[in-house]
Amino acid sequence: MHWYTSVLKQYVAFAGRARRQEYWMFTLFNIIVSLVIALVDSLIGTASVLGYIYSLAVLLPSLSVTARRLHDTGRSGWWMLLGLIPFIGAIILIVFMCQDSQGDNQYGANPKASQSF
Repeated sequence: MHWYTSVLKQYVAFAGRARRQEYWMFTLFNIIVSLVIALVDSLIGTASVLGYIYSLAVLLPSLSVTARRLHDTGRSGWWMLLGLIPFIGAIILIVFMCQDSQGDNQYGANPKASQSF
């Protein structure tokens, strides 16, 4: 839960870097919340209205944590545009998100050095 709330607090912070753990824990929690909301939507018959509202609410935090994760691997946040390429783009982005942090780079100091979890 800590990782999810920390990303939401930085909802438009596109500068800096995000560790793998921060990105993947946010993604995991985001998927779990989306599934619960989809279940609630189907039970009360709201035709995915709650799902759309939640998706809009986490759009900017998702984009910002993705940009910061790309920064951590030494890439510009513009690499997110690869996701617009069907199938192949998503696979490439998943590979980028799984890569280890670089040392200090132009986006800031290595976040692994400052945190010990």
